[in-house]
Amino acid sequence: MLANIQHELSRQRVKHIVNSYRLDGQEPFQFNAYLNDLFDAYQPPLIELALIETLVDCWASVPLVRGIDFLRRAHTMLHSWDEHPIISTLTPEQFSQISGLDPTPVYGSGDRPNSRSIAHS
Repeated sequence: MLANIQHELSRQRVKHIVNSYRLDGQEPFQFNAYLNDLFDAYQPPLIELALIETLVDCWASVPLVRGIDFLRRAHTMLHSWDEHPIISTLTPEQFSQISGLDPTPVYGSGDRPNSRSIAHS
């Protein structure tokens, strides 16, 4: 039961990021289906980091990239982390300021993403 609660809390953190920036765009059903596929392949803390890193990368775009295009970019980042070390450009404090979330599940107690908490399922 505790594992189910933790799993749901992790998913809610990702949904908080999506809702805060309206990242689902004009295609919420397709976006949520794609996001569920990502949940099947990656741990939520890794998805959180990819969403925030992608958001920062896209801020220079006007209008802000949203919807499936946004998730494709985040998925490309996740896929690149499959083959290369995770290098975050964000500090835990910046992650927290952008996401509005506690960075500990992503970064652990250090200043780098926690490979144990964001390893693949």
